Amino acid sequence: MGKTLFDKLWERHIVAGEEGEPQLLYVDLHLIHEVTSPQAFEGLREAGRKVRRPEKTFGTMDHNVPTQDIFNITDLVAKKQIEALKTNCDEFGVTLCENGSERQGIVHMVGPETGLTQPGKIIVCGDSHTATHGAFGALAFGIGTSEVEHVFATQCIWQRKPKSMGVKISGKLAKGVYAKDIILALIAKYGVDFGVGYAVEFYGETIESLSMEERMTICNMAIEGGAKMGMMAPDEKTYEYVRGREYAPEDMEAAIANWKTLPSDPDATYEANLELNADELVPFVTWGTNPEMGIPVTGTFPEIKDMNDERAYSYMDLQPGQRPSDIEVGYVFIGSCTNGRLSDLEEAANVVRGKKVKDGITAIVVPGSRPVRKAAEKIGLDKVFKEAGFEWREPGCSMCLGMNPDQVPAGVHCASTSNRNFEGRQGKGARTHLCSPAMAAAAALNGTFIDIREELGA
Repeated sequence: MGKTLFDKLWERHIVAGEEGEPQLLYVDLHLIHEVTSPQAFEGLREAGRKVRRPEKTFGTMDHNVPTQDIFNITDLVAKKQIEALKTNCDEFGVTLCENGSERQGIVHMVGPETGLTQPGKIIVCGDSHTATHGAFGALAFGIGTSEVEHVFATQCIWQRKPKSMGVKISGKLAKGVYAKDIILALIAKYGVDFGVGYAVEFYGETIESLSMEERMTICNMAIEGGAKMGMMAPDEKTYEYVRGREYAPEDMEAAIANWKTLPSDPDATYEANLELNADELVPFVTWGTNPEMGIPVTGTFPEIKDMNDERAYSYMDLQPGQRPSDIEVGYVFIGSCTNGRLSDLEEAANVVRGKKVKDGITAIVVPGSRPVRKAAEKIGLDKVFKEAGFEWREPGCSMCLGMNPDQVPAGVHCASTSNRNFEGRQGKGARTHLCSPAMAAAAALNGTFIDIREELGA
């Protein structure tokens, strides 16, 4: 019987352990940031240990960094974490993209941009959205702080093998419908727990047609569907994305020959299967307090079916039967490791070019990394946004989570291109609505959610 991409990656990395039991896996790349690494480094220090393979460990500052006055860190905890990461990386010989440096950015963007993220690797990070790197045909997943220390010390990690799931996405996306809509629609259809216990492989003609940046958006939010790992088979687009980057393989052709053996065999089977038809998709917006609570922009909010719905409606100050167009948006955030890439900024800029943000709305654009910021400025996107009334910020996680100065005020509705709409995720009492960059940009202009397809003449 043929093997899946997941099976091949798992088997290639087993160091010890029997099937059906926890197995020790070799880690090819360990990404770290300032929030989940300090305790792990301290554990090494107390035990008198070193980082076993510092050249396979790579750090960046992202969660806590300010995006306006980037070196003026007023939060004492954030400042301590950032300073600790610098001290720890210097002491243990780990390469670090410091705040303000040319490569600094969100950890799940730095990996691909530098060429560290490659097909066939096992990649871990103390962050749940590590699944992003699975878009390259890698096995990538988030780990806890104690596991971070274990990887530091051994370059290995114990894991129990999950089951495999295939998610087939077929059809063609209409104009105004994006990768973000695919994953939001999938979670709305199957729930936030469809992937629990599974490693998910996304495949099908729709996936093949997507760019690498679009693929990363989908894998990024696999965790929102309950899956620890989301992945896609590498192909020519993958190879060309990696080619020429700083840490790309020296012998690229030999690497590609190896990567071509990774995709799932034609006769491989998954232990569970789901499907989604992209032909039928329209732009999505979440109304509640988890990513499952989403509807097409043309739909109405559902009836209350349980206590979770009741609590969500109360928190969001919305009611069944209302529409996305009834939401009064006060903040707009374009950025995050889900949608802070150059193509995301281009989509949003195309919507706002020559127009103005509605009075009373705070709208910010935060490139996910410094390379993205520089590339955007080179083609004038910063001017487009600033002339429209957006704030153009420095790179970082920013308003995706309430761990830095960029927060949504209590009670205010925010159109956000990030990945989570939990209570308080973007600040205490903040009301988050997930959507695509184009939808968020249109909300900034109109003060509510509109069908972006109409704005684009689709």
